[in-house]
Amino acid sequence: MNSQNLKNSCRLIRRPLGRIRKIFRPPAAPYRSETSKCRARLAPFCVGYGLDLGFGGDPITEQAIRVDLPQPYAYTGSAPVQLGGDAAELRWFQDGVLDYVYSSHLLEDFPDTEGVLREWLRVLRPGGNLVIFCPDEQIYLTYCQRTGAIHNQNHCHADFSLPKVRNILRRIGGVKFIYENPLVDIYSWELVTQKVERAGDCD
Repeated sequence: MNSQNLKNSCRLIRRPLGRIRKIFRPPAAPYRSETSKCRARLAPFCVGYGLDLGFGGDPITEQAIRVDLPQPYAYTGSAPVQLGGDAAELRWFQDGVLDYVYSSHLLEDFPDTEGVLREWLRVLRPGGNLVIFCPDEQIYLTYCQRTGAIHNQNHCHADFSLPKVRNILRRIGGVKFIYENPLVDIYSWELVTQKVERAGDCD
C-alpha cells in the first residue's frame, strides 16, 4: 500500500450497521464521559458479569466487560477495549448469560432501535438488568442551538426519547421497568429494565 492509499484508508472507520464516520484527531487529554454523569445512580444496577457497550475509555464499573469499536471515536478515559466490534451483534455471548448490559449515549446512533434492544436483551439472564443512559433528541437539539454546541450527527432519530424506547420495550415484552429518570444533566434520561422469566411478571 502506497502512502496515499494508506492516508486515505485511515480517514474512515466503519460505524455500526454499516455507517461510516470520519476519524478526528483525538484530544490531548480525555474529556468528561457521559457515564461520569450517571455513575452514582446507575452503577448499583451493574453488578455481576456484564457489559459496558460503547464505553469510550471510561466504563461504568471497573469490572464491566468493555465493548467498543476496535478504534473508538470517544476519548473519555484510558481503559482499553476488551471486545472490539459492533454493539448491535453481541456474537461473543450465548443467550441468557449476563447479569447486566449497560450503555451510555449509544442506542440513539442505531437506525434499528428495536433490533438492537432485542439483541441486548437476548444475552441477559432472567433477572438481569438492561441499563440505558441516553439523550432526548429534541431537548439535546434545543441545547445545541442555544449554546452553539456541535450537534452529534450520528444520532439517527429526531424523535429519540425515553417514551419512544419505553414503547419499543413494551412491544418486545419480557421486561419489567424498575427505574427511570426522564430528564437528568440538561438533556439526558435514564432507564433500567429487568428481564423477566414469565410474561406475567412484566409491567
